[in-house]
Amino acid sequence: MSEQEKRERYSHILKYTSLFGSVQVLSILVGVVRTKLVALLLGPQGMGLVALFNSTIKFVSDSTSFGISMSGVRNISDAYENNDQQKLDDAILLIRTWALLTALIGMLVCMLISPLLSDWTFSWGDHTLHFFLLSPVVAMLAITGGEMAVLKGTRALRRLAVLSLYNVIASLLISIPLFYIWGESAIVPSLVLVGLVQLILVVAYSFRLYPLRFSFAGKVLRQGVDMVRLGIAFVLAGLLGSGADLLIRSYLNNAGSLDVVGMFNAGYMLTVVYGGLVFSAMETDYFPRLSAVGEVGHELNAMVNQQVEVALLLISPMLVVFIVGMPLWLPLLYSSRFMPVLGMAQLAVLAMYMRAVALPVEYIPLARGDSGTYLMLEGLYDVLIVVLIIFGYQNWGLLGTGVAISAASVMNVCVVLLCMYLKYGYVVSSDVVKYGMIQFPIGVLSYIMVHVTDGVMYWVTGLLLVIVSTVVSMEILHSKLHLLDSLKQKFMSK
Repeated sequence: MSEQEKRERYSHILKYTSLFGSVQVLSILVGVVRTKLVALLLGPQGMGLVALFNSTIKFVSDSTSFGISMSGVRNISDAYENNDQQKLDDAILLIRTWALLTALIGMLVCMLISPLLSDWTFSWGDHTLHFFLLSPVVAMLAITGGEMAVLKGTRALRRLAVLSLYNVIASLLISIPLFYIWGESAIVPSLVLVGLVQLILVVAYSFRLYPLRFSFAGKVLRQGVDMVRLGIAFVLAGLLGSGADLLIRSYLNNAGSLDVVGMFNAGYMLTVVYGGLVFSAMETDYFPRLSAVGEVGHELNAMVNQQVEVALLLISPMLVVFIVGMPLWLPLLYSSRFMPVLGMAQLAVLAMYMRAVALPVEYIPLARGDSGTYLMLEGLYDVLIVVLIIFGYQNWGLLGTGVAISAASVMNVCVVLLCMYLKYGYVVSSDVVKYGMIQFPIGVLSYIMVHVTDGVMYWVTGLLLVIVSTVVSMEILHSKLHLLDSLKQKFMSK
């Protein structure tokens, strides 16, 4: 690969990571307002209730969707890359048919097992009716996932970024008035309405690009068998992932209280969810590109390593800001009642360094259609995180859950890198190692600093660490992209 090609690839990654990252920042700002208002209106207990309902519905959705939203991207991306319109039309017809089928199955399953979901999730009260009323959300998630796969596979990236912002705004405008008027009683109606509006937004754009077509003919159903076969691995992985999420929150609810669930969910949102905004471009842009790589070898290695480098360089300064500013973020984004989760959130931020390395690598088996390897890695991590969080909470309370998240991430990245080396010959580049050895110690130093300084010294030292991390990342990105030279050439050519 020539230097020009490398520069163009880095530029592409940075462009779409920045696009989705900037939109995610706007989405998070809107989400911050919503979260703050929800925290004030419902408190930790109400937020814990929202988290339990969301975790359970996601569990049912992942269990019944056959992984169509991921496996379908590969089919559509391949046809789109080869500019084969007939194959593309057939792939879209296939994914829409199966998405509708799984939507109906998922809704029916949720209705039938509502009593079981109530017993598994709550140790108090009968919530069977709540889960029955939430069953349409499962269907909406399946159809929305299918249409999102169409947009991802056909590289409608800018529209996807805008849609994610619209979805957050819609969630704010719908849920807050309902919570203000009816409090916790509005949780179930708000989840249904938010799911409906998000479905309408995605479908409206997708159908305009590719008009609606369905077919339940035997030929179409048979053609979907291969996609579903790969999707079964996603189903099982979804079962494990959503099941782990549900088990963790159910355990915290029973071993602690709904307040503890709300606290944990707040800390998790601040670190793993908000901290992961840099990764938002991966599934949308990176995964389709990786799926289009024909063979395992140098090109695949280079693409994965470049994605890791950009992710690590972009997220590192932000993570230092998260660690240092956490005493401000918690009361600002939630309320002072959530301060007990401060230690857990600061420690869990360190896990995002590991995620920046592991996540792009974990997409390799997905892109190769290797369902077995993908399922093994997902299952191992899910078991690991559940066991460690239970152990951590039993011994150190909420702080122990932060220890567990970081420890699980370190173990996971080691397993992923070893497995991908043995299976596909993937080797971490020397640049990835070098950048990690620079940025990760800065993050660790930031975590140590917040516990050994206070007052003016705290903020001065924290600001210096943010500046150092930012300058390092900017210098390296400039050396990769020659940004100043490019700007000079454009200016001189005018």
